[in-house]
Amino acid sequence: MVRKARIVATIGPSVDSEPVLRSLIQAGVDVARLNFSHGTHEEHLERIRLLRALSKEFDRPVTILQDLQGPKMRVGDLPDGGIPLKAGQVVLLAPTDSDGAEPPSGGGSIRIPMDVPQLARSVRPGNRVLLDDGQLELQVTEVRGDVVEARVMLGGLLKSHKGVNLPGASLDIPAFTEKDRLDLEFGLKHGIDVLAISFVRQPQDIEVVRHAIREIDPNKLDTPIIAKIERPEALDHLHEIIHAADGVMVARGDLAVETSPALVPIIQKRLIELAHRHAKIVITATQMLDSMIHNPRPTRAEASDVANAIFDGTDAVMLSGETASGEYPVEAVTMMDSIIREAEANADKWGHGIQFPDEVPQEDSISIARAAKELAEDRNVANVALFTQTGRTAVLMSKARPKVPILAFTPEERTYRRLGLLWGVKAFLVPYASSVESMLSHVEVGIAASTDLQPGQQIVFISGYPVGERRLPNFALLYTLGDTGSS
Repeated sequence: MVRKARIVATIGPSVDSEPVLRSLIQAGVDVARLNFSHGTHEEHLERIRLLRALSKEFDRPVTILQDLQGPKMRVGDLPDGGIPLKAGQVVLLAPTDSDGAEPPSGGGSIRIPMDVPQLARSVRPGNRVLLDDGQLELQVTEVRGDVVEARVMLGGLLKSHKGVNLPGASLDIPAFTEKDRLDLEFGLKHGIDVLAISFVRQPQDIEVVRHAIREIDPNKLDTPIIAKIERPEALDHLHEIIHAADGVMVARGDLAVETSPALVPIIQKRLIELAHRHAKIVITATQMLDSMIHNPRPTRAEASDVANAIFDGTDAVMLSGETASGEYPVEAVTMMDSIIREAEANADKWGHGIQFPDEVPQEDSISIARAAKELAEDRNVANVALFTQTGRTAVLMSKARPKVPILAFTPEERTYRRLGLLWGVKAFLVPYASSVESMLSHVEVGIAASTDLQPGQQIVFISGYPVGERRLPNFALLYTLGDTGSS
């Protein structure tokens, strides 16, 4: 059985060698995530080169997803070994350009450097300050100039550069930083396929990035943008964000810290449903097989988590530390592949029962995709095949969720590489076609080379017409393989 949901794997030190990357792709990785919160441009360039070479070797697209860092809020430099914080203790939070952490002297408070833009202007007494993914909790008691006084509510050992979250605070911080722009210039220059942006709170954050792409390289303006949903503010603008972006990522780590772990499963289901209704891509991420960073097998709860994301209808599931820095990266991908296959084999019984997208304009393309799905299932055909230049036809057909495989043929290499992210789509890079007959010829060749279908079997074929124009599908054809005269 062909797996339909995609596997996204973060590339990092654990998988940097060519043999391990090859094994990762063989195990089932469809999308390689390059996390620009870590690593140098030189390191990422070498990864891009390796991934392109392996994609060519395996004759299938390995989509490269560039994940921009965004405005990271972190603790500054602390003494070696960190500093212990005890419940009830008062601490001072100050900008990193002031003095570093100081031990209490004569009853004074510890001074903790914070790399958080405009911290003192963003919080007020009563606000919570969460450190190290919520492992430590402070409560603001007073703001004096650029220094914030806070009381330790939940103590522990605080080390340098741990993350900072400010639930309920009004943050006036740009989502797109100067570092992001430099990283974006690098990514576009070296041909990344998809872009993920952090800290999205409103649709304008996406438009800022599109404007930057237009300034850097107008020819790359069609680069798909995935909005990472990790801030509570984004939840108030989900429809607008999903409309503005090409897809969303359910970034469950920061969501759990910024809201509540109890809310994350509900937010996940809501995001997956909304993305599908808008015919947009959705990736479910964070701690899916987290225990496999150090163990060769996942917990039963993690296996259920992956399966339930598949039942919810996610397009892709993502591995982070499991592959980037884990001890068992290949095993993690193999396990995820196995869980997905089992879930998909039982999706008819336990799946969410996704309906056709209903919040996209009811144009010809939507009707054609719906007709292709219904025709495929009514006539029990073997595949839905499509011809696409931009990839949008493949997205629509993927979101229609036909029960048969989707074969996407494109003459555009950039489009071909992006197709690796789409649920249920097998991509083919073919020459340009100038007629329906030549398109069907490419389909025949691709099917003969990569499937066991035989002449006489039927497929549903969709495309735009006139041939060669960049337009959404406007015709569907029930085609019998080997019957070239029927077109």
